Amino acid sequence: MCAWDYASIDQAALTGESLPVTKKVGDEAYSGSIVKKGEMTGVVIATGSNTFFGKTAKLVASAGGKSPAQEAMFKIGNFLIIVAVVLAVIMVASIPVAMPTVFSITLALGALNLSKKKAIVSRLASIEEMAGVDILCSDKTGTLTKNQLTLGDTTLINAKDAQDVIKIGALASRKEDNDPIDNAVIKALKDQSVLADWTMEKFIPFDPVSKRIEAHLINNNTKEELWAIKGAPQVVAKLSSDPDVQKKVLDTTDALAKRGYRALGVAESKDQGKTWTILGVLSMFDPPRDDSKKTIDDCKREGISVKMITGDDTAIAIETAKKLGMGTNIYNATKVFPKNLDPDHVPADLEKLIAQADGFARVFPEHKYAIVKTLQKQGHIVAMTGDGVNDAPALKQADCGTAVAGATDAARSAAALILTSPGLSVIQTAITEARKIFARITSYTIYRVALTMNIMFLVVLSSILLNFQPLTAIMIVVMSLLDDLPIMTIAYDNTYVSKKPIRWQMKKILTTSSILGVFAVIQSMLLLFIGYMSVKNPGSISIFQVGNLSQLQTIMFLQLVAGGHLLLFVTRQTRWFFERPFPAPILFWAIVITQIFAACACYLGWFVPRISLWMICEIWIYNIAWMFILNIIRMIIEKVQK
Repeated sequence: MCAWDYASIDQAALTGESLPVTKKVGDEAYSGSIVKKGEMTGVVIATGSNTFFGKTAKLVASAGGKSPAQEAMFKIGNFLIIVAVVLAVIMVASIPVAMPTVFSITLALGALNLSKKKAIVSRLASIEEMAGVDILCSDKTGTLTKNQLTLGDTTLINAKDAQDVIKIGALASRKEDNDPIDNAVIKALKDQSVLADWTMEKFIPFDPVSKRIEAHLINNNTKEELWAIKGAPQVVAKLSSDPDVQKKVLDTTDALAKRGYRALGVAESKDQGKTWTILGVLSMFDPPRDDSKKTIDDCKREGISVKMITGDDTAIAIETAKKLGMGTNIYNATKVFPKNLDPDHVPADLEKLIAQADGFARVFPEHKYAIVKTLQKQGHIVAMTGDGVNDAPALKQADCGTAVAGATDAARSAAALILTSPGLSVIQTAITEARKIFARITSYTIYRVALTMNIMFLVVLSSILLNFQPLTAIMIVVMSLLDDLPIMTIAYDNTYVSKKPIRWQMKKILTTSSILGVFAVIQSMLLLFIGYMSVKNPGSISIFQVGNLSQLQTIMFLQLVAGGHLLLFVTRQTRWFFERPFPAPILFWAIVITQIFAACACYLGWFVPRISLWMICEIWIYNIAWMFILNIIRMIIEKVQK
């Protein structure tokens, strides 16, 4: 109050006083009080919660203790917060952050390697399917054979030498026509210079009615005239008036047909075609590719059954199969398949026949589709080759549809694998490469599951049994980086190639990884108990003395980093980790560099409490010893599962 004489103020609501209080200049009057008498001038020095009344109200709001129920709820809330934090830490540690990346990189690099081997992958997922292929349905022409007619044995009739027959056949040819039969005959002629000695005066090309080719030639040096004919043996045989010659030609043709050979009769005339001399019969066939037999043998050793699917005659298919060492149980598709074929409802007897057959001849596109679907229905993983528009449905249906070199755009778009080089060896190489890729993915999966179990159970069990958190949040993050970065190089790893088709066997994978995970947990928990006892009872363990719980956290951090990468060496193969195939250099050195960084971090105190160099060595010795134990367990699991 700063002016006038006095004021009588009732402040009972604030102080509880029953009588008014007289205020003079210099006194304080409180907000919320009532002026009963007098008048004075005042200056406001506080408002709101800073007034006497406001402070009282504030105290009321903050006053009062927690009830037992509130205390209980508060503790429950704190516990749930801690659980949430622990679960969050476990979740961060257990999420396989690198798994999709590892899978994608492994498949992508595998596809790149396949492209270098003349096989282009159109769907990455098909690489996994290729690894499990157990039946390969291959076309004949251009894949098993060279797609290039070649002369075989020559049957002599009136000629003295096979080259004499071939020479007349070559003279009855026009190289510029680029006819495959003409090219085969010309190529078989050893002395090509004799063709230059003759000038062609007249040439009558092949037509379906006459079924022969005729040429009139004049020798450039002697001016001798020659008429040469080659064509269907039945037609050429009629040019002879000798029944014995005709019979020999026809018998030879029948014998060649049974063996799958094409026959070509050759005759000559020197009197303007009035009389003809039958020189002989040329046999022609599409020879197997040089690598086909070896490739088929390799496929058999690797558990892949090769079935020949061709549009050629049955006799040709059987003869080719004999040359390649394939089974000769080959059927004519037009005879064994019903005319109104429904691929989704193949008769039971035909299903059995498809399974047992070594191949089919005279095959149409609908037959290919039915063959693929039936084999898949029987549990097989099928690869099918094709090149035409009509092959697209079968290529699309097959687990590994393969468009051969020179295939149409429709076949390429339907196929999972596109070949840029002819031959079956490219497909076999692709399947082998796919098995390597699949093995890398499988070994990583086993490792990832086992390591995740190790981290999760370690955190949970140590929290429950010892009321101790073995890892800090920063340790979890650093450990994830140190663990996952080198793992990405697994796509380059050397691996054992399975000799039989491999598929996803989740029961086997999860069983193996779970058992290894359990023993990895035992490995980590044993070290944790030793370290914990050393902290609680100093001097009780002379060779492994831990100063405090913070150092114990660092020990467990290094244990998981070192033990995890050593576990990878155990899971990458089913034999001793030090046997071939050795780890790829990029994988090995990535792990070495990672471990050096982890050891330096623990020794220098980066991100984690510092521990001694001796203790780091002890942890490594401990993990190497367990590496041998886990390797033995891995081999036992593999032996039992076989």
